[in-house]
Amino acid sequence: VGLHPPLSHQQAGARMKILPTEIPDVLILEPEVFEDERGFFLESYNKRRFEEQGIHIEFIQDNHSLSVSTGTLRGLHYQLPPRAQTKLVRVLAGSIFDVAVDLRPDSSTLGQWVGVTLSAENKQQLLIPKGFAHGFYTLEPNTQVAYKVDDYYSIEHDRGIRWNDPDIGISWPSNSPILSAKDETSPYWRQVISEGGGGGL
Repeated sequence: VGLHPPLSHQQAGARMKILPTEIPDVLILEPEVFEDERGFFLESYNKRRFEEQGIHIEFIQDNHSLSVSTGTLRGLHYQLPPRAQTKLVRVLAGSIFDVAVDLRPDSSTLGQWVGVTLSAENKQQLLIPKGFAHGFYTLEPNTQVAYKVDDYYSIEHDRGIRWNDPDIGISWPSNSPILSAKDETSPYWRQVISEGGGGGL
């Protein structure tokens, strides 16, 4: 993702900070928050502000999940091309350990992962490009996660990788999360590669 210097506050209105992660294409976005005795206001998404930062993505669907229990793990999920998705993830209530895994076959960081704590308190968002698997672990009860995607859900292209795949080696907060039956039996990465998927990306 190409970045350009942000405009001044007077020019841009609400500004957005872009913070790097260990994988260059995965970005932490931090909106400007206006707070007073009533609470706060922020722009969670503004297409023009994104484009001023060199981020040109057409989001077309919003998703929203509630995880009642602490220790719920959802992932690792991705969609195959041509229905691969960019995701913009944020937390409305509670907090998560949010993870992106690079599945791009020509990437110098193939198989590497990055984890970021997103919370209703820090109001940060994680921008996860196409070609990554995504998952998160809830750190508080009744955690609500919302994320934008730039392609629709497609059951034919929906794929997953086992959350505790030893070749990826994610350092989750717990080794005994609450999982769906689907996530509990997702294939390992080596199995995906042996079947010709290579992450499918």
